[in-house]
Amino acid sequence: MQWFIQYICLVPPRVFIPFFLLYLSPWTIHQSFSQEFNTAFKKTIDSLITAAPRTYQEIDAVLRPARKDTVLMDYFAKRSRGKKYLDGQAYALNQLGRSYRDISEFSRSLALHQRALEVAQEAKNLEFEVYSLNMISVIFRKTDAIKSALDYSQKALVLAESVENPSVGLKRSMNVSSNSIGNIYQILGQYDLAIDQFKKSVVIDLGLENRLGLAINYQNIGECYEAQGKLEEALKSFDRSLRYNDEIDSDRGRVICKYSIAHVYVHQGKAPKALNLLETILPMAERLGDQSIISSVYTNLGWTLMHVDRYDDSDFYLQKGLEVAKKFNLPSGISEAYKFLSDLWEERGDFKKAFEYYRLWKHYQNEISNDRNLRYVNDMIVRYEAEKNTNRLELLAMENENVKLKLRKNETLILISGIALALLAGIFYILYRQYQLKNEKKVLTLEQSMLRSQMNPHFLFNSLNSIKLYIINNEQKNAVHYLNKFSKLVRKILEASSLKEIPLEEELETVELYMNIEDIRFSNEIDFSIAVEDGIDPQQVKIPSLILQPFLENALWHGLSSKEGPKKIDLRVRRDGDGFIAIEITDNGVGREAAEKIKEGRVLKRKSVGIDITKERLANFSKDFQNSFEVDIVDLYDDGGKPSGTKVILRIPTI
Repeated sequence: MQWFIQYICLVPPRVFIPFFLLYLSPWTIHQSFSQEFNTAFKKTIDSLITAAPRTYQEIDAVLRPARKDTVLMDYFAKRSRGKKYLDGQAYALNQLGRSYRDISEFSRSLALHQRALEVAQEAKNLEFEVYSLNMISVIFRKTDAIKSALDYSQKALVLAESVENPSVGLKRSMNVSSNSIGNIYQILGQYDLAIDQFKKSVVIDLGLENRLGLAINYQNIGECYEAQGKLEEALKSFDRSLRYNDEIDSDRGRVICKYSIAHVYVHQGKAPKALNLLETILPMAERLGDQSIISSVYTNLGWTLMHVDRYDDSDFYLQKGLEVAKKFNLPSGISEAYKFLSDLWEERGDFKKAFEYYRLWKHYQNEISNDRNLRYVNDMIVRYEAEKNTNRLELLAMENENVKLKLRKNETLILISGIALALLAGIFYILYRQYQLKNEKKVLTLEQSMLRSQMNPHFLFNSLNSIKLYIINNEQKNAVHYLNKFSKLVRKILEASSLKEIPLEEELETVELYMNIEDIRFSNEIDFSIAVEDGIDPQQVKIPSLILQPFLENALWHGLSSKEGPKKIDLRVRRDGDGFIAIEITDNGVGREAAEKIKEGRVLKRKSVGIDITKERLANFSKDFQNSFEVDIVDLYDDGGKPSGTKVILRIPTI
């Protein structure tokens, strides 16, 4: 728009007057104006491509007024590509990506930034490469792909720091990386760490006189203080951010600052003041087109109206905020809207409706937390699988080349015979490989399911929360001890997941680590013991990897979690006839019948799939042995006939 206004000021009367009459003759007049406007922009682009500057700052100095215009940036990208001006193409693609990000079209934005990264690497332009990595990190962060966001920010920071004397552009990118890492700490609730990171960015911004960076960092610091309940400190930070946004004339920044300030006012009991502020910025937010901001303003306006007893208006704006959040898939916005709707209907005395919204809010809160943890683990699994499949394809390609070379050396008669035999062999090979791949796919699916059950989001989330609690309580020794055990367990699970079978000794070490971690979460109430019968060498006995943990988890959460008094689990390894060993897992829990009744009475039912997956793995694993694996589950009773626990018996062949 600024580019447009600047052009209008320079346009001679013979062009401006027809433009003024545009409403009277739209097609003819618009065509004439666009032709002159496009000619001016094209001349600017051609001059820029001829000069071919390589830094972001040099290109941005010329195109800054037009960088938010997607039509002009698309033209610049195509023109630069045609003229092989890769630096300009990378700049234009990144600006297009930012424009689509600002209106929540994240998939399209990500594709543009990834293309910009490829172009920057082709041009060997480190500054644009780092810039593109940072922009990709922002997209992943906004879509809650935390692991990927952190990876790209750290990669950008390492790349920028590899330069001995970085340019101003690289220093700005280093600052963006630090800010992104701070944002990730903020998402994870590590507010003190996030504030430290943002303050480091502020120091860099002051040195660069980067007012946009200062506005962003003070906004982030204010959000962290608000989350900690430090409202006065939050207001000071938001006010600083607002002053910098006014200096750079950023409507987007003003809207974000003002609805953040309004949010604090409500917490301070100044709802009328907050309402006046939100009503002022609502039209500005709608003009911006950023659906995330629009949803937040609607929702906060509805929440504020509730505090001044305008319940119908409150419901109207909360529903509008919820509608936008659902339409553009904004989980955090959906969650916040449900929370405020629950508060509203509680205020209105409709507790049934309030509970329904509260239940939806808790569902989305859990979904957001679980999704972040699942994405982290799935990132690791997907990368491993991609590397493995790539290696397999390369191996098959090499085998194919070798076959072709051998065939070319044969004479005509041998060649014909060889081709016939090769075709026949190929058919059998394909059939055999299809059979193998089908089995491998089944095994791989089971292994992935087992890994997900071993590292389920609840276990990861609760373990990380325990570590965070130790850190918050300044129990460094306990935090380090717990973190060491947790990291060792994760490493063992990931290592074992790539193996078909492992020594029994390794499996026992893994489950002992698992039980140690769970025991801490049970306040050290679990008495867990392992006994191996004399004459059995755990190093020599091979068992399927990660096979015991589901039974121990089942004993903990279904047998012992509801039991009062002493809680005990015994794991015993003994011989069971020729060619077999038996692994017995005995608990003194409430028994399967009582556990099932307790489970049926719960609102949120925890579905156990680990044992079913384990049985299916054992059945598939048995194909390599003369004897099959057997699993028996025995209910235990005391002398009075009351349930006294459960015993699981695994019979494993050793030959």
